[in-house]
Amino acid sequence: MSTAPSKTLETFANPEPGRDYTIRMRIPEFTCLCPKTGQPDFATLHLEYVPDKTCVELKSLKLYVWSFRNEGAFHEAVTNRILGDLVRATKPRFMRLSAEFGVRGGIYTTVVAEHRARNWKPMAAVALP
Repeated sequence: MSTAPSKTLETFANPEPGRDYTIRMRIPEFTCLCPKTGQPDFATLHLEYVPDKTCVELKSLKLYVWSFRNEGAFHEAVTNRILGDLVRATKPRFMRLSAEFGVRGGIYTTVVAEHRARNWKPMAAVALP
């Protein structure tokens, strides 16, 4: 059992591949380093996706997120990198990553990046009273 940071994202078979459903995760302990000052940046990541054939395994996701702790990265770059790595690992129908960073220089930053599979069409939203 690994207890060290890792860039490896593991997956498992989607238990309901014939159905569109959404998986939502809140990851409140993301940290990386400011590439200009080396000071820590803190963020809450919000991941939501519609899986196709595979889902991301949570422990590997935790170790993957941990692997950024000592890396310098601009908010925009790290958000898109994480989304790209998750898309390559899981090949979802849809995936959105929102990264809400804590204040830096009096400015709060939220970066939202999305992926849509080429032929995927979302189902119509259902409005309930």
